[in-house]
Amino acid sequence: MLQQGDKAPAFRAVDQDGKLHTLKDYKGQKIAIYFYPQDDTETCTKQACNLRDNIGALRDKGIVVLGVSPDTEKSHKKFETKFSLPFTLLVDTDLKMAKAFGVWAWKKFMGREYWGILRTTFLINEKGRIDHVIERVISKTHAQQIIEKWGL
Repeated sequence: MLQQGDKAPAFRAVDQDGKLHTLKDYKGQKIAIYFYPQDDTETCTKQACNLRDNIGALRDKGIVVLGVSPDTEKSHKKFETKFSLPFTLLVDTDLKMAKAFGVWAWKKFMGREYWGILRTTFLINEKGRIDHVIERVISKTHAQQIIEKWGL
């Protein structure tokens, strides 16, 4: 997994509307890229809705939110619409972003082992460097975690 001080990997991914996004598009901006396992599941929905409910505070501090999961464009669109999400959801069906950031890993849950996304948020500064990595995401208060980590 990438760490504080590392250069953020360049990426190219489409969003829920089919629009292409790259890291270069966000040069000069603070970005919170959050990786989550799956659209419209209980914990992922709590996290997304907390970010939605606090998007004003995040934007006031100059933070752009990008969500990333292995779901399809169609799934992301449905998730965005159902919960009125006001931020970009990037499609990573080929897992290129997850692997580049080091969040595609072997997981254990209720005695079952499998490959999956580690719920992780990367706070990337205006120069494209990782300022903080939030590995212990608290879904109900994630926006506050982001603001506190950045000391804003």
